[in-house]
Amino acid sequence: MARLLLIAFDPADARGGARLAEALGIPFDILQLTGDPVTDAGAERVCLAGLAEAPPADGLAKALVPVCAEYSHVAMVSSMRCKDVLPRLAVHLDAPMVTDVIAVESPTVYKRPVVAGAAIEVVETLGEPVLLTFRPAAFGTAATSGASLVEAVSLNVESLARRVSVASHGKGGRPDPTQAKVVVSGGRPLKDAATFESVIGGLADALGGAVGATRAAVDSGIAPNEAQVGQTGKNVAPNLYVAAGVSGSTQHLAGMKDSKLIVAINTDPDAPIFEVADLGLVEDLFTAIPKIRQALGK
Repeated sequence: MARLLLIAFDPADARGGARLAEALGIPFDILQLTGDPVTDAGAERVCLAGLAEAPPADGLAKALVPVCAEYSHVAMVSSMRCKDVLPRLAVHLDAPMVTDVIAVESPTVYKRPVVAGAAIEVVETLGEPVLLTFRPAAFGTAATSGASLVEAVSLNVESLARRVSVASHGKGGRPDPTQAKVVVSGGRPLKDAATFESVIGGLADALGGAVGATRAAVDSGIAPNEAQVGQTGKNVAPNLYVAAGVSGSTQHLAGMKDSKLIVAINTDPDAPIFEVADLGLVEDLFTAIPKIRQALGK
């Protein structure tokens, strides 16, 4: 019998997969690695690993092999850490894998963007289990339903890697960009991490949204790695995407072009971001954003 295992690093990942199961038309369980169990996402079971933090990818992939034995489909959200784990798991299982799924035509046929989103590829899989990474924003948010049975599971994680430190410039408590309804992104004009947090983070907090960033901002140390939006970062499709000081490279557009409403703020009227923006403001972001916050009363 076809059955999906949704592997979730945290509660946000767990909630993101309910609509994928609906699209596949098969029952599903959640294997949640950290955090409190999400019992109202429609899963029959939530297997709670109870880890203090996500382990290194090599050890986690090996530990997941026996857990996947009873499933026809195994899925994780399209995030950098999931893309680090799932290909390793696919090798261990000798199983087919499809990345960045945005639509399901059948339990064996999927759609995914290619060429930085310029084309949509239809992929058919012939083996089991099928391993998938998927973009939660493409499937939407499922209504909460039911109360899943919670079971404790033990994962025997043995890794050759060792995490020596974790550093982040971001502020805790904000939603993940892939799950947020509002994302405010900034680019290299923000100059430094403190300015980025004050200007971009401040507007994001005023709007109740998440923080995003360009690859250039991340590479320059201005923004945290987990905020990167684009082909090599996160793919987002919020109701509102504010791009402040973002030129609009092809790499960045690939990660945010499906946003419902795109607002661009840039001093260059010829910036490529204005070609995809629904609303554009040719103004210095350091002038525009304080005005916006003042209008919001925040």
